[in-house]
Formats: sequence, structure tokens, C-alpha cells
Amino acid sequence: MPEMPEIQAHAERMTTAIGSAELVKFELLNFAGLKTFNPAADAAVGASLTSVGRRAKSLLIAFDNGHTHVVHLMQGGRLRPDPKRSKKPRNGIARWVFALDGPDGPVEEAWLLTEAGTERKAGVWAVDGDPLEQEPLSNLGPEAIDLSRDEFATLIGAQSRRLHGVLRTQGIVSGLGRMLANEILFRAGISPFANASKLDEDELDRLHAAMLAAVEEATAHERTLDDIGKSADRPSLVHNRAGEPCLGCHGKGKKTTACDDTIRTVEYRKYTVFYCPTHQTNGKTLADNTTSKFLKLLRQLSELLVFLCPSGGTFRPRRPRQQVPQMTGNSSSCFEFVR
Repeated sequence: MPEMPEIQAHAERMTTAIGSAELVKFELLNFAGLKTFNPAADAAVGASLTSVGRRAKSLLIAFDNGHTHVVHLMQGGRLRPDPKRSKKPRNGIARWVFALDGPDGPVEEAWLLTEAGTERKAGVWAVDGDPLEQEPLSNLGPEAIDLSRDEFATLIGAQSRRLHGVLRTQGIVSGLGRMLANEILFRAGISPFANASKLDEDELDRLHAAMLAAVEEATAHERTLDDIGKSADRPSLVHNRAGEPCLGCHGKGKKTTACDDTIRTVEYRKYTVFYCPTHQTNGKTLADNTTSKFLKLLRQLSELLVFLCPSGGTFRPRRPRQQVPQMTGNSSSCFEFVR
């Protein structure tokens, strides 16, 4: 999912491209993509842009009549120029058509919101008035990069849970996501499983400094691009580097030399935590979530078989030459007991 640096750079690109242009048309291409019903999204037609900004991971397209279109790209969403303006664009959600001043008169430029994949969560919120006081932005925490060291420490230290999840929780600090959480913790030399409420003053110093540095470097890179890049192409020290040698990190504010360790992961259904055991966990390998559940299942199955075979026998599948009868609810139809 595009995070603070990607959205900030894209807002700047849009500002350069369409500036204070007038919105002449808004087309909703997928009704599920409009997350509000009042005011109407096309109420901004006829108004001129005042800014294309950012709040957390959302784009804010603001108009001079008080209306704002809040656009969240989620995982697979993209908002790009649309010179073709086809009637049914693939994965299309919404289209904005602006009138720009050309050498021979007004020139129309369209921007198309699309979402690849199957999640269908990207969308547009049309709001009237201050967008920061309305959904989907009203419950966000402060911008991570706007916090002083002490403000940051207070918010993080109030959370008694794993630090990686705390950094990604938008209601605590906003704008950070999976990649930045991995990079920040790697730079700070702190375990992703560390309890946020138990960090000492030195760790909080390193965490805040690492957060500012990671966001600054990522934003500088995004500003060199013409569009939001793919996650796999974004420069990183640890993210998406599973199995690769450690490149060295910034423990205690100073860059260290690369170690002999390799980048490890903890796998979850929707995301992956990347870390270096040597620099972040004192050499300890963190429990892989998927593997742990599999091993637990095997252990439970083993205990069940011991219970069913107390005299040293075991259950095994019937041999292939034996015809297996239809299941009738009796497990012995598929398995036989042997000593």
C-alpha cells in the first residue's frame, strides 16, 4: 500500500500537472468506489482546484467552493492521467476532467482512479467543509513526521503491544505502513516484537530519529519518479529482502557494518515482517506465525494418535490395493490400526 512518502510525492506531481484548473466533469465509473452520498461528488464541478494535498495515506483534492474529494488508494489503487478516456476503462473507479489553460484556449486533462486486484477498497469520499473533521480522516492520529521526540514517545509508550503493529496503527500515528515500519525498526535496531510500553529512553531516541530519516529518504526517492512506484522497486535496507545478507543498519544513530546474518521474516496472512536477528533481536529468530500454527497442529495430531493407540500401535492409511469404501462417518473406513 502506498504510504506517506508515495502519497506526498504524488500530491506534488498532481499539483504541478493541474494546478488551479477548473473541474469540468466528474464521472463515477464504479458505484462501489464512492463512499459518501452527501454532498454529491459532482457538486465540485465548476469549481477550481485550490490544492492537492495529503493527510496520512490519502490524497486531498480541494476546490474553491469548499468541497474536497478524499481519495484513498488502498493496496492496488492508482490515480493517473487518462489521455484515452475510454468509456469502460479496466478497473476504473472514477474520472476527473479538468480544464487547463492552453496556448489556443482551454485544454481538457482527465485523471483516472483505478484499482487492480480483487479487494475493491480504494475509493472517493466527497466532503463539504473541513475534511480533517470528517470521515475517513477524523479518527486519524497525528502525522508521524510532525511529532517531536517527546510527543512521539508519549504516544508510542502508551501502547502495551508489539511495536511493529503500533507504528502501523493510523489512529496512533498516521502515515506509516508495513514497509516503513520494517525500515524504521531495522534502522533503530529494535525488535518488531518489542513491547512499545517498555522501550527505554535510548530506544525511543533511536526510534524517533530512524522514523524521520526513513520517511525523508523515501520521500526524496519518490520525488524522482513520474508515478507511484511498485513496492518491490522501492529502495530498502530490509523490506522485501528475505534471505539476503544484512546490509548493515543504523543502530544507535550510527551506521554499522554489514553482519554475517541474513534477513528473516515472520509471515502473516496479509503482510510480512522483515528483520535482522543480529541487529534487532540479539540473534534470536522470531517465531514464524504460519510455521508455529502448523507445528501446533502436528503436535495436537500426534497427541491424538497417542491417545487412540495407547499400546504402541498406530493408524495408517489403508494400502492402495484395498478399495476404500465410501465415508460413513467411521474413520476406520480410511485408516487401519497396526502394531
